[in-house]
Amino acid sequence: MRTAYSVKTVRAAERALMARLPEGALMQRAAAGLAAACADLLGRVYGSRIVLLVGSGDNGGDTLYAGARLARRGAGVTAVLLAPEHTHQGGLAALRRAGGTVAPSRQKDGIPAFLAAAEEGIRRADLVVDGIVGIGGKGGLRPDAAPLAALAEESRAVVVAVDLPSGVEADSGEVRGAAVRADLTVTFGTHKPALLVDPAREYAGSVRLVEIGLDLPEEAELEALQHADVAALLPAPTAESDKYRRGVVGVAAGSARYPGAAVLAVSGALRGGAGAVRYVGPAGQAVIARYPETLVSDRGPAKAGQVQAWVVGPGAGDDAATVAEVLEADVPVLVDADGLRLADRDVVRARTAPTLMTPHAGEAAALLGVAREEVEGSRLAAVRELAARYGATVLLKGSTTLVADPEGGPVRVNATGTPWLATAGSGDVLSGLTGSLLAAGLSPRDAGSVGAYLHGLAGRYAADGAPAGAHDVADAIPEAWRDVRDLRD
Repeated sequence: MRTAYSVKTVRAAERALMARLPEGALMQRAAAGLAAACADLLGRVYGSRIVLLVGSGDNGGDTLYAGARLARRGAGVTAVLLAPEHTHQGGLAALRRAGGTVAPSRQKDGIPAFLAAAEEGIRRADLVVDGIVGIGGKGGLRPDAAPLAALAEESRAVVVAVDLPSGVEADSGEVRGAAVRADLTVTFGTHKPALLVDPAREYAGSVRLVEIGLDLPEEAELEALQHADVAALLPAPTAESDKYRRGVVGVAAGSARYPGAAVLAVSGALRGGAGAVRYVGPAGQAVIARYPETLVSDRGPAKAGQVQAWVVGPGAGDDAATVAEVLEADVPVLVDADGLRLADRDVVRARTAPTLMTPHAGEAAALLGVAREEVEGSRLAAVRELAARYGATVLLKGSTTLVADPEGGPVRVNATGTPWLATAGSGDVLSGLTGSLLAAGLSPRDAGSVGAYLHGLAGRYAADGAPAGAHDVADAIPEAWRDVRDLRD
């Protein structure tokens, strides 16, 4: 499992480790890992042209020491100092001893000294190392540093960020102004939340973790499941299993206007590990025509028969009565799409059985009473707030899916998806799949995390670089399931 920790936690762990190590040893560990990553990217270090963008403090020190290591291997390394009076002196001395140079600091035509010195070097560089701001940066790059980010992005150079792209906020994943766009981020000790959560994640490029020996607490800020973690959670039948022991999921979805939502939700549910799917709603004929194995009822949720979990809301239109009836059930309930708008918050909060809500950014914004842009810019805060308000587990859909519990604890992050999943009905498939995992016995947090993981993989398999419909995603779920199970079997 990949984990991420807050700045406060990381700094406490660094202080504890530095107290046990010789002075400067921790910085040398970080610099060695950074230099190795840069060398791997370059392929041939000797004769390459490298520009270091050096801010103040330890982040700048890591950058300078790594530059010294590369200079000793024959690279032409030039440091651009954004704050010469606060530059890490030990790192600067090491760079000079290794043959590296410092760009002239004279001002030219009123342009900040470091910017005038950096422009030509960045345009000619093979590699630019972003050591401008460390993990404590807030509010985007300051105005005189922002042009460096633009120059690096426009250049042909590979851009490597040190610990975190400068300008993104480590704990929240927010980007409140100009920021460096890296091809690779080399982070030390642990991932930081911004490296896993959009919008900051898209600025990080690929991420390489350099272990430096930090002793971190067991509970992280964020968790990202990997194949082995998902494999361990997947429900599997035993010799004694029958369709009822495996779990039955109820799907209350669709309407005269949106019968396809019911079909797609059922398609996901049939592939989610439960032993049977009960459908309740006005789209029974469409569901049976496509999936004759579905148990269809027109008697309403309360009289449909026993289920271990419900999915309600996809394509429901204005059917508030069905949503309310499902929420009265004493089993886990997944609420999606129209159901999110129709569900009474007090009723959700009063439920004794678990509830899982699965909004996209627009739906989350409506529930929180804020603009969609606010949710998209601060996804981690939004999913936590929504879970707390409703007393429910919340799966916030998007390029990185987030799953938060109402009691707090680590937020689960999933990044297996693809932009091709942004297609009509894809969310209905996810709801059915995740509801089936609930019925099979997974907790809302695990069901949401596993459902998002499989759904994302299925989207990749279905698209394979070309457009795919929601039904293609549903059809690819078994392939994703088998791919994950390969590590366990």
